[in-house]
Amino acid sequence: MKNKYESLELGQFIPLHYHHNMLNDTVRMQGFKDAIDLLVKPGATVLELGGGTGVQSFFAAQKARKVYCVERNPELIGAARSLLAQNQNGGKVEIIQADAMHYLPPEPVDVVICEMLHTGLLREKQMPVIDSFKQRYLKKFGGTLPVFIPEASIQAIQPLEHDFHFAGFYAPTIQFQNPYVIQERSKGLGDPEVFQLLAYAESYSQTCQWDGEILITGDGQLNALRLITKNLLAINVTTCSTIDWHTQYIVLPLPESIQVSKGDHIAIRFSYQGGAPLNALTDSLQIRRISKQTPVLELALEAMNQPAESQTAAVHAHQN
Repeated sequence: MKNKYESLELGQFIPLHYHHNMLNDTVRMQGFKDAIDLLVKPGATVLELGGGTGVQSFFAAQKARKVYCVERNPELIGAARSLLAQNQNGGKVEIIQADAMHYLPPEPVDVVICEMLHTGLLREKQMPVIDSFKQRYLKKFGGTLPVFIPEASIQAIQPLEHDFHFAGFYAPTIQFQNPYVIQERSKGLGDPEVFQLLAYAESYSQTCQWDGEILITGDGQLNALRLITKNLLAINVTTCSTIDWHTQYIVLPLPESIQVSKGDHIAIRFSYQGGAPLNALTDSLQIRRISKQTPVLELALEAMNQPAESQTAAVHAHQN
């Protein structure tokens, strides 16, 4: 039986103008440039899965001996070839029209670049593409796996009170947020809770899931969850630091708002496959409020610390 999302390969057909807009994302561009410069050594062989405009293959070509750039979309292939021909060392890049889910290079590679990333690891095929590549690569070449860029992803979920009114129009729809600016529409009702740590060179499940609780840190109407994905593009073991890039946050409206108070807990459960559409998370989402419990231990300690005469007075008052 096929998964109901299996045919929706949204990540395979990102339009050309969207790739052009990504070139304007200075945080993304600089992060990948720095990560590639750190991890691609002089004379290395590099593979990029899902090359888009070819910009990351261009970064790699400044040091690499050879770069294989795989792209499925014919329009993007034409754009990448044209752009790389106008840039230094663009001739080191061989552009191949193929499906990244099935392609293997003709020789072992030192570094694999794969930026099929969307918040929540939804929509785009980062998880299944890399998993498929690793299995086929080891079967063909053996030995050790290449270094992956990004090296890892960290995912978190956060409860929100979010304003879904737009010029008087109420529209509780999925919202995207720039992670690098203050979001006036959102009020955090608890700290982000990490639900997934994923290192691409290691074995991992294709399922993104969580079943846990989040402490509510302020009163409000819980009407949304914020999904956060932080990508560790490169880990610098010398400086014990990372080169990071956050994809856009996603705000997911809840079917019904929940009145919460500071000290409550929210129980959250969800499960979805990497690369599935955005609504795969909300389709599986279960959420409920757990009322705050009376802090019995705190009351007992407070009573123990009261002066003896106060405790006696309290006893007399109770007896009367």
